[in-house]
Amino acid sequence: MLSDVMEDYLKGIYELQREHGAPVKPSLIADSLDVTAPTVTSMMEKLEDRGLVAREKYKGVELTDEGETVAVEIIRHHRLLEAFLVDHLDYEWTEVHEEADVLEHHISEEFEARIAERLGDPAVDPHGDPIPEATLEPPAADETRPLAAFPVGECVVVARVRDRNEDELEYLAEAGIVPGRRLVIEEKAPIGMVTVSHDDGRQDLPDEVAETIGARAAETDTQDQPDTRHASEL
Repeated sequence: MLSDVMEDYLKGIYELQREHGAPVKPSLIADSLDVTAPTVTSMMEKLEDRGLVAREKYKGVELTDEGETVAVEIIRHHRLLEAFLVDHLDYEWTEVHEEADVLEHHISEEFEARIAERLGDPAVDPHGDPIPEATLEPPAADETRPLAAFPVGECVVVARVRDRNEDELEYLAEAGIVPGRRLVIEEKAPIGMVTVSHDDGRQDLPDEVAETIGARAAETDTQDQPDTRHASEL
């Protein structure tokens, strides 16, 4: 049986692989999980012994097929729990990440299945992140672009927002910038500010916040829009 910490490492490596590619450097893992380099090295040895990661000297680590399956299962638990906490227990979307981080390690497959059924098998969590299916196939590659990367005049649809910063989420909720919302890029100031507009007005976003918002060009957005019940009820 894997410990909670081991599962956290596997989930962290999975997310870093999706963002940066494999193999993942130990320094990236240390920064992401806020641990020391020697701690990462020790854990990688344990995970390698269990056949969950493959290590390449001087380059980093990569999840094995078994390690990836474990990571995807934990991510499915996490995102289903976030959706359940918002939809049925009246949590704010700013609160659910930390709660789900704790609970994700301790629910049974039966409980997971019942949550999914009660929620109607949602495709995304409250922040727009895709929920892996019960088959534990990894979600398709993220095809969104940071909001800050779109040119002035572009009409976009918000697809996802980073879920780890409570202050950012509160700021975006108050600004009405949530998954499924259509925005127009109005201005990009040299002082590091992106101005967007939507049906309820205009909003200035610091570049560092605009970089954390994933969006798609509205003209070419042929995918189903995310279920935005979670965000719209904030």
